Amino acid sequence: MADKVQVALAPGDGIGPEIMQACMAVFEAAGVNERIEFLEVEMGQRVFATGNTRGMSDEAIETIERCGLLYKGPMGTPIGGGGKSINVTLRKTFGAFANLRHFQSLPGVETVYSRAGVPVDFYVVRENIEDTYGGIEHRLTNDVIECKRLITAPGCDQVHRFAFKTAAALGLDHVHCGHKANIMKMTDGLFLQRFHKVAEDFPQIQISDVIIDALCMNLVLRPQEYQMVVLPNLQGDIVSDLAAGLVGGLGFAPSANIGDQISIFEAVHGTAPDIAGKGLANPTSLLLSGLMLLRHVGMHKTAAVIENALLATLEDGIHTADVAGGKREPAGTTAFANGIIERLGRSPRGFDAKPVPESDAISFTPPNRPSVNLLMQTFTQVVSHVVGCDLYIDTTLTPLELAEKLERICESTPFKLTMISNRGTQVWPSGSVYTEIVDYYRVRFELRDKHQIGQLGQGPTISLLSKVAEKFGITDFQPLKLFDGQPGYSLAQGQ
Repeated sequence: MADKVQVALAPGDGIGPEIMQACMAVFEAAGVNERIEFLEVEMGQRVFATGNTRGMSDEAIETIERCGLLYKGPMGTPIGGGGKSINVTLRKTFGAFANLRHFQSLPGVETVYSRAGVPVDFYVVRENIEDTYGGIEHRLTNDVIECKRLITAPGCDQVHRFAFKTAAALGLDHVHCGHKANIMKMTDGLFLQRFHKVAEDFPQIQISDVIIDALCMNLVLRPQEYQMVVLPNLQGDIVSDLAAGLVGGLGFAPSANIGDQISIFEAVHGTAPDIAGKGLANPTSLLLSGLMLLRHVGMHKTAAVIENALLATLEDGIHTADVAGGKREPAGTTAFANGIIERLGRSPRGFDAKPVPESDAISFTPPNRPSVNLLMQTFTQVVSHVVGCDLYIDTTLTPLELAEKLERICESTPFKLTMISNRGTQVWPSGSVYTEIVDYYRVRFELRDKHQIGQLGQGPTISLLSKVAEKFGITDFQPLKLFDGQPGYSLAQGQ
């Protein structure tokens, strides 16, 4: 037999250790440990408490990078102290760019939809690295704080390609793209554009796109109409929790974070410190995430056997206390795991069982550590030209007063003042006196002579920035560029 697949194991915080112990008991009984070696690593609250703001030890990082796989329980984010969410840090650090979550009705788990006889069975693929989850924030003025949203073409291509390949492997024939491109025309617009581009390589799969607010309504009204939805990071996070509510809660929502080299399988619910150590927690989400891990490495037979035993256990009315509709007294964490172990080899009677392949076939190879960071590029032959700049100014002047001063400043430059906006809405040269404003303006300067496009670089805009900075507090600077002749910047509302 080939060497065992090694998996880094992080039990987690709060209820994490007890639900992980339950999952490990099920895995051992099902023979998982004959093919997988779990290596426990140190991360979470105990590491944060030492002053380590990453929340994970150097040894943990080395083990994860060597294994290429991490199975983790829920972990808390420290309040204060500068430490960020370890869950987000892990995904971003190790390039786990696609979050895959499966939402399905489960036997014996009562929901509005199960009582109505409406089946729920769909996947959400969430981009995991970019968007507002970059956590790039600045206080710009007394009253204004900014969060920068980053969407990249390579990041979009990665998550869309993963979605289509996964849909094809699962036998799905329809993928939706959720977005807000009607408002965020450039960022979500790029996400939607790359969705359609990548879809060209998968002609057997039908595609649709849906605005995020309509998607949320539709998922509540008609969840059976969706097979897979792919979304940007923040929207995907919100929709994932909405979807969990359709099937009984986060306790039944498995999660896999997939990267080209390293993948993370985790429970996405909280640490539930109020019940930690009491043996009451539901291990279903973590167990289902573990089954995604098994399938990821090629152990499809073992995963199906365990999942059928889980379904049979739920069907028999054995539930933890958080589940409505149980036929008997709630089971504790250990008793629930034992119920699954007792049913290994069984399938649910009134619920579709998972097909069990004839054998497992390990197909996972640990990553080879790269020597440098991978630079990803999608557009490599684009011609860009500087045509102006947007300056962001901290001032309490009125729009008219600000415009008069700026027009005098730019008189001797190649640029003219063309627009002033406040909170995204144009307030000069046209606008309404009813538009309420704050102490933060965007002012736009563009070339006076369009014939100079392609003749000037960024230097003249920097000179203009210096002139304006002598009179005003500048909080940000953005050059305006044409990319292959198309504006790489948005209009203001009302412009």
